Amino acid sequence: MMSIKLPLWLRFFLVIGVVVFAAGACLLGYRYYTRPVTLTVAVGSIDGEAAKAMSAIAGELVSTNAPVRLKVLDSGTALEAANAFSAGKVDLAVVRGDVGDLSQAQAVVVVSHMVVLIIAPPGSSIESMDNLKGRTVGVVGGVANTKIVDVLTKEYDLAGAKVVFKNLALTDVRQAIQSKQVSALLVVIPLAEKYLSLVRGFFQLGHKKVPVLIPIESAGAIAENERAFESFDVPKGTLRGSPPVPEDDLTTLRTSLYLVAQKKLGTDLVTSLTEAIMSARRNLLREQPIFAQITAPSTDQDAYLPLHPGAAAVYNSTTQSFMDEYGNWIYLTPMVLGGAATLLAAAWKFLGVGNRATEGPLDSLYALARRIRKVDTEAELSDIEEEIDGILKAERAKSAAGDESAVDDATLSVAALRLESLIHDRRILIAKGPAVASAA
Repeated sequence: MMSIKLPLWLRFFLVIGVVVFAAGACLLGYRYYTRPVTLTVAVGSIDGEAAKAMSAIAGELVSTNAPVRLKVLDSGTALEAANAFSAGKVDLAVVRGDVGDLSQAQAVVVVSHMVVLIIAPPGSSIESMDNLKGRTVGVVGGVANTKIVDVLTKEYDLAGAKVVFKNLALTDVRQAIQSKQVSALLVVIPLAEKYLSLVRGFFQLGHKKVPVLIPIESAGAIAENERAFESFDVPKGTLRGSPPVPEDDLTTLRTSLYLVAQKKLGTDLVTSLTEAIMSARRNLLREQPIFAQITAPSTDQDAYLPLHPGAAAVYNSTTQSFMDEYGNWIYLTPMVLGGAATLLAAAWKFLGVGNRATEGPLDSLYALARRIRKVDTEAELSDIEEEIDGILKAERAKSAAGDESAVDDATLSVAALRLESLIHDRRILIAKGPAVASAA
């Protein structure tokens, strides 16, 4: 078979092409593996603040080049956010524990705790749940608080007491109080100054005009039956400091606002998300104190909302160690480098660069053939025969030692016979006389 040897320049460009292709493929693979993962998160609140807060976290993740990014979808209300999550339209959602279908939800972080406050205007005679009989209660937040209204109605038999609950838009609250359309308000808010100021703004307050907070004395019993809620004591002076409102710690209900993830999200992905959010919380806390309310959910096995395994790894400090995370790379890197070295050696050999033009045994034997044709004395022929013997002896020694570069015996035999024939013919010519040998 006839072999075709490519020109050096063509071999060079072929090798360069292969190297460029391999480097490009490796770069694309690396970029694909390390690219940030974007998750969609549904969020909603009547004042739009929940979406703003989550957008601030999303912006912080971008500025810190976090491995996980958030695409915030403002659903308008907490109920709509929960509905989008349960329908599988988003990866994450900020939801209240008492709103919507959370059967596919697993907790990542607690965004805030939402406290139930039932507030009567200054000068009201309402001091307890029994005093609400025959009254109208304005519900700020509408359908998002349906569950709370239901449990209060059941616990205190408010339907039998002819208590009416009326949904109010945020912009209509002040007017409803002033016109006495409602005798009390039910609001569910974080105990943060921003929201407490909003509640105070619903009423015309003075030094002696203070609102009345109504306790939910049966909060413990409600929490036993409804796990979305827990009994909570509002600290003295929370709503107003002087005179203090409430005058003493006041019992009420509390639920939590969670960032939840779909169960199908990978453990490593949610671990990265949790670490990124807790890091963003520390950075944003200086500018917006409300982020101090972001905390870890309950890690108990019987928690109301189960913890996502990826988040649990962060809170339980069971994230992978350096060897767990990079052990495979440490093991595979020598193999990859060995393969790369083999490819480079093959390319070097293919190019034929740096091959030394050393003279092999066959080249030496062929060179002796040219000398044989020019010698004029018997002594020179004898010297050549000794050189032939030396070359043959050296090659046989290399073959016996297992040297793969040794010329095989058959090839040596053919070359040796050829030289012996030339020596024999030259001797005959020399024997006939120097003149004949020179002429030949």
